[in-house]
Amino acid sequence: MVKNEWGNSIYPLVPGREIVGEVTEIGCKVQKFKVGDRVGVGCMVGSCHFCDNCINNLKNYCPKMTFTYGTKYYDGAVTHRGYSNTMVVDEHFVVSIPENLPLDATAPLLCAGITVYSPLRFYGLDKPGLRVGVVGLGGLGHLAVKFAKAMGTNVTVISTSPSKQKEALENLGADSFLVSRDQDQLQAAIGTLDGIIDTVSAQHPLLPLLGMLKSHGKLVILGIPGKPFELQVFPLIQGRKLIGGSMIGGIKETQEMIDFAAEHNIKTDIEVIAMDYVNTAMDRVLKGDVKYRFVIDIGNTLRPSS
Repeated sequence: MVKNEWGNSIYPLVPGREIVGEVTEIGCKVQKFKVGDRVGVGCMVGSCHFCDNCINNLKNYCPKMTFTYGTKYYDGAVTHRGYSNTMVVDEHFVVSIPENLPLDATAPLLCAGITVYSPLRFYGLDKPGLRVGVVGLGGLGHLAVKFAKAMGTNVTVISTSPSKQKEALENLGADSFLVSRDQDQLQAAIGTLDGIIDTVSAQHPLLPLLGMLKSHGKLVILGIPGKPFELQVFPLIQGRKLIGGSMIGGIKETQEMIDFAAEHNIKTDIEVIAMDYVNTAMDRVLKGDVKYRFVIDIGNTLRPSS
C-alpha cells in the first residue's frame, strides 16, 4: 500500500492496522465498551451491516467493507489509522482483549492471527489428530503452527529453508519439518496430509502440495502471489481434493480467536520498535529480517506536535 504496488493507494496515506490500546472516550450510544477497556482494531472499520455477509457475521466479505486505512469511509473521507496516537472507530469493529494477553504481542493476531485461525475452523482442519501442513514459516506461518497445535492437530511445516527446522520443531512445537526442494522428502510425504495452510505470497508450485494431500484433502491459500498460479486439474480430480482461500475473519470470529489465544497462551513473536524506526523496519521486512512481526510502540514514541 505504501508503494502503491496494488495500484489502489490513495495519498497522503497513513497506514497501520492491527491496532491495540485503551478506550479513552465513548459515544452516548456505545454499549460494548467503557473507558479503560483494553481493545483492538484489525483490518476493517466499516461495512454495510445489511447484506447476507454482514447479517451472518462475515463483515470481512461485505462488498462495501471499509479497510482500516487507505479507503474511503461513508462520508467520503479517506481512512487514516494506526500510525497515530488516537483513533475513532465504530464499536462494531472493535474487539476486547483479555487481561492475560500482552497488548504488543496480541496486536498482530488481529490480522495474521485471524487469517490463519479462520480457515483452520472453516475448513474443518481443527480436529485433534488431523495432519495439517503449514507452508512458510513467517508472520502467518508461525501463528498457524501455534493455533493448529493448540487445536490438537499434528503439524508439518513445509519450507524452502532447511535452516528453519530447529525453530519449527523446538521453538514452535511442530511435529515434523519438510524441505519443499528435497525430492526424497516430497516423495515420502505423498498422501499424508488432511489439509495444508499455504501462507506464502511468493510464486511457488501447487502441484507438490496437492500431492501431499490425502483423498478429500484441502489446500487453503492465504498468500497473494504477484502472478497467477498454474493449476493442473487432474490432481484435484484424482482424490476429490479442494483448493480454497480465506481472508481475515468477521468480528465475532476475531473475538473468538482472541479468546482462544488467551486460553491457550498464544502470542505473536515480535520485535517492538519506536515510530522513528519504521522506515528501517520496512526495509528489513522486504529482506525477511524480522522474527516474525514488528510492532510499533506508538504511545511512547509518537507525540502530538505543539
